Formats: sequence, structure tokens, C-alpha cells
Amino acid sequence: MAIAQIESQIRYVTNVDGETTDVLVPLELWQQLISSINSDNASGLAWIDEQEPKAQILADLQESVRQVAAAGQTYPVSELWDDINAFQFHQKRDR
Repeated sequence: MAIAQIESQIRYVTNVDGETTDVLVPLELWQQLISSINSDNASGLAWIDEQEPKAQILADLQESVRQVAAAGQTYPVSELWDDINAFQFHQKRDR
């Protein structure tokens, strides 16, 4: 479920001064959120990152590559792969 869909279902409770004091979450949504939090996440990503659309992830990656290239910060592909492999090794080891 997209964050916008979640946010559209949440209601806020305010006091007489207009300050937010509580949040109302529909039971079905609450159960889905708790289930997601409690599930064994094999990817190691946070729940919110798991929900991010692949198109957005790709767009973010493309923008990052453009920024790095524009700044003249380039690296050999082999060095990038070595960094990725080292990161994955540490992720698996730390579980």
C-alpha cells in the first residue's frame, strides 16, 4: 500500500487548542501495518523502503548518477561492484 493511501485513511484528534493529541487508524490498516512490521523482512530494508515504487527507486538512482557525473566524480565499474559486494557481505554477516 502506498504511503498516500495510508495517509488518506488516518484521522487526527485535536484538543480545544487545536493541538493534535491522538491518531485514529482504521483497524484493517492497523492490522496490516503491524503484520508488516512483525514479518521477517529478508531484504533488510525498512518497511517504508519496501513500499517505494520501483520506478521511484530507478528515478532516484538515475538522478544520483547524473549528479555524480556532473560533479566529475566517476569511478571504474569494477570499483563500484567491489563496494556493492563488500556491502552485501556485511549485510549477510550482520544478520
